[in-house]
Amino acid sequence: MPRAPALLFSCLLGLCALVPRLPGLNICTSGSATSCEECLLIHPKCAWCFKEDFGSLRSVTSRCDLKANLIRNGCGGEFESPASSTQVLRSLPLSSKGSSPAGSDVIQLTPQEVTVTLRPGDKTAFQLQVRQVEDYPVDLYYLMDLSLSMKDDLENIRSLGTKLAEEMRKLTSNFRLGFGSFVDKNISPFSYTAPRYQTNPCIGYKLFPNCVPSFGFRHLLPLTDRVDSFNEEVRKQRVSRNRDAPEGGFDAVLQAAVCKEKIGWRKDALHLLVFTTDDVPHIALDGKLGGLVQPHDGQCHLNEANEYTASNQMDYPSLALLGEKLAENNINLIFAVTKNHYMLYKNFTALIPGTTVEILHGDSKNILQLIINAYNSIRSKVELSVWDQPEDLNLFFTATCQDGVSYPGQRKCEGLKIGDTASFEVSVEARSCPSKHVQHTFTLRPVGFRDSLEVGVTYNCRCGCSTGLEPDSARCSSNGTYVCGLCECNPGYLGTRCECQEGESQSGYQNLCREAEGKPLCSGRGQCSCNQCSCFESEFGKIYGSFCECDNFSCARNKGVLCSGHGECHCGECKCHAGYIGDNCNCSTDISTCQARDGHICSDRGHCVCGQCQCTEPGAFGETCEKCPTCPDACSTKRDSVLLSTVVPGSPEPQPGGSVQHHDVGGRSTELSAHVMPAKRSLASSGPRSCMAVERAFRSTRPVSQLTSRPFSGKRGFSLMLSGATGHLRLCPSHTWPPGPLSCSMPGSLASLLSWAPPGK
Repeated sequence: MPRAPALLFSCLLGLCALVPRLPGLNICTSGSATSCEECLLIHPKCAWCFKEDFGSLRSVTSRCDLKANLIRNGCGGEFESPASSTQVLRSLPLSSKGSSPAGSDVIQLTPQEVTVTLRPGDKTAFQLQVRQVEDYPVDLYYLMDLSLSMKDDLENIRSLGTKLAEEMRKLTSNFRLGFGSFVDKNISPFSYTAPRYQTNPCIGYKLFPNCVPSFGFRHLLPLTDRVDSFNEEVRKQRVSRNRDAPEGGFDAVLQAAVCKEKIGWRKDALHLLVFTTDDVPHIALDGKLGGLVQPHDGQCHLNEANEYTASNQMDYPSLALLGEKLAENNINLIFAVTKNHYMLYKNFTALIPGTTVEILHGDSKNILQLIINAYNSIRSKVELSVWDQPEDLNLFFTATCQDGVSYPGQRKCEGLKIGDTASFEVSVEARSCPSKHVQHTFTLRPVGFRDSLEVGVTYNCRCGCSTGLEPDSARCSSNGTYVCGLCECNPGYLGTRCECQEGESQSGYQNLCREAEGKPLCSGRGQCSCNQCSCFESEFGKIYGSFCECDNFSCARNKGVLCSGHGECHCGECKCHAGYIGDNCNCSTDISTCQARDGHICSDRGHCVCGQCQCTEPGAFGETCEKCPTCPDACSTKRDSVLLSTVVPGSPEPQPGGSVQHHDVGGRSTELSAHVMPAKRSLASSGPRSCMAVERAFRSTRPVSQLTSRPFSGKRGFSLMLSGATGHLRLCPSHTWPPGPLSCSMPGSLASLLSWAPPGK
């Protein structure tokens, strides 16, 4: 059967999600779906009627409609309209404490397993809660830089184990402590490799002439509750010396994270990895300086002596690899670094989830308080991470923290106290259906927690009525498969009941449903029934034509309006109303809007295009190009338009004709009025040309008492005040004849442009 691929494809891309915003539009019928599965993909509100005789008096596409419309049109309950849903499979209650010996019963996240069934575009949601339980076991592994610059730090932590255990037991009754150390790769240029330095790289160094050979990483003490063992191991240690400033600490961090059995990380415990250093780290690609081109494989490489054996074989790990392995093993990394490197490691925390950074004093005397602060910081927040999210899923988080306020778009709560519960709502939406009928699984896990939520995803992309298909059904003239109320014809057969055969007519008629050889039947927008196209219905408008090739809604638009509202759409082309032209009828042929006040089109300085002036004269602007201070005719066009007459306070209104006489008003000033009379050009428009015309008229005045006026009939006036010893002219609106605003304007006042010496001065 024919399809409507263009409209359907746009829906698959998500474009049809925009369509419901158009008033009065039915997205379901406008999608031109010709099967149940296509209908479900258009929009989550669409339903498909599979009642056999439902479409007998309608087009095929009418089977896809809003559920209410289908029921109203007689479909009854025979329709497919699946919805997304959520089912909780396992939900153990949250624990209140974490002090059980084995720790296996400690639950900090619920539920633990959920499955969602998704219809594309239809969201479903579930809730989860996370709690930082009281008295939760803690494993702390202390990883120390033993390069020469850390000598004083080593002295200050020799009794750290005892003090740290005392403080941590105030927070948890189940605490274990481990220890490891690092320097750098023992190859050039990272370390001294000359034979005389192999046993003592500090030879020749006056301040500290004796030290142990350089090494990559040594695991010295597995996690234990015997804190005296930690103190003993620390006392045995001696510093070493490397050549360059950066250290190889990230090699050590990775081994401490992935060598779980050797380190002794417990399954049910908070994992803390304290990384102490006074310098920057080497990272991936630095190893190439020493000829190490093999990337780190992320595996454990500790030998029987618990020494890192791949130090001189593989490059340093990348930040991404570190973050991945730390998260896999639920390890919270604490950077304890000196102040001058704080910002660098602070930037690392944005790239490695679950990481904090604290400032370490130069001699590590504050290390105890630093660890306690970091522990409290980690235990005061909960942040969800997503693992293995399918590409076609959208996840939306809303966090409800201890204040009871919901924060849409946030998946983290901070400022929590031990025992507080953070709640999260997770909405899941499928953007499309997978190419194959598959199931997916993704995981939600709080950063640094062992607990996780497994979310299984199934896709509701197939119609239930499809399971009852009838191949070679009698309802399809034995020439097709009856499914979901329709006949899907076998190749070579046409018609709603597959009653016609493409080749049974004469060769000249077998392509009557195709506009041209190779074109789709009925342009892909209709159904060919016995060599005749029956066009689909569309809420956009009408589809018509012998091959359904035409419609009245696919024409060009202007600002969202079809044919700009000045034409009719016919077969993809705008037929413009009288007075409009253009592909979308947005161009008016009326030139009255381009006519300047002098009657000229665009003031003879441009062209009228679509009812708007496009100025071509350099310097011209304005709606009718009437403004042009630099044009050659700026003054000459107004030269004959200005006439003068005197206005003495208390005297009658000036009359046309007569002579202008000089009157001394107050002995210091003379009040005049300049009246503008339209000549060849109107002065009613504003702009500098009118003012310049006034300026030119007065410059030609010699003197005022000898001016003779000519007949005029002006309605507008200017009041000019000649005052002061210099006799500057000031132009302002006339309030004597007649009242009203000035018809022109200039930047500043005319006093800055004109001056005139009063008679006798």
